[in-house]
Amino acid sequence: MPTYAYACKDCDHAFETVQSFSDASLTVCPECGGTLRKKFNTVGVVFKGSGFYRTDSRGGSSSSTPAASTAKESTPKDTKPAPAAAAH
Repeated sequence: MPTYAYACKDCDHAFETVQSFSDASLTVCPECGGTLRKKFNTVGVVFKGSGFYRTDSRGGSSSSTPAASTAKESTPKDTKPAPAAAAH
């Protein structure tokens, strides 16, 4: 369960509490009965390494381009190039 930080708008009392995702946010200060606000903290995620690249999730080079190989197969192989026009 995540830990949430709250601060009172009236008396500046600050505290943290462990709540479930489905629990409602606290609204009343336990010290003075004033209005609470939820404080937002930094996310605890750290990315290590050289980075993530577009090609990281792809397989080998032959399996990454199935559309290109299909297009090549559909080209007729017995077609001859058109003769060049004779220059006059």
